[in-house]
Amino acid sequence: MSELDAEWERRVAEAAERAGATGRADIADYLRLRAENDLARAAGVAWLLDAFTALADEALLHGADLRILRDEEHSFRVSHSTMIGSRLLLRCGQVRALNVEAGWPRAPSHGVVRGGGLARARLSHFGDRGADEELLLVKPNDEDAPRWIVVADPPDAHTRRAAPRESFDESRARAHVEKLVG
Repeated sequence: MSELDAEWERRVAEAAERAGATGRADIADYLRLRAENDLARAAGVAWLLDAFTALADEALLHGADLRILRDEEHSFRVSHSTMIGSRLLLRCGQVRALNVEAGWPRAPSHGVVRGGGLARARLSHFGDRGADEELLLVKPNDEDAPRWIVVADPPDAHTRRAAPRESFDESRARAHVEKLVG
């Protein structure tokens, strides 16, 4: 967690405490929910990047020609919104690369996460756009841990039905790393 994130977390907690003390339970509840969601977002992004890092480390142990670069202050666009978060770049050989970006809007001017999620991620294979995937971090209910799902193509124009959402797990991440080093 960056110093800015820690300071933001501290200020949100103080604001929630002040709102509760002045009888503004609605604001206190909103700020607590925001803090819970930010914690879930941070955990989801960390899991995704850590999973790819562990798989890259495993590939290195098996002799892959990989370089791992991580940027903790990264931003990327999803539609009309700006996601702020982290980036993991896995380079294989001289040309191949897998870019893993994950984050969420931090300020009102950044927009929103569309699709009912908490955060977004993009997996991009340099030179093979067909292997790219867009992910959405969802938290189905208060008891469940957040999980990543693959964002399907937009609804079919004729049937107006969206494709079912598939879970994104470690086996799917492994397939991306294997494609990169394969």
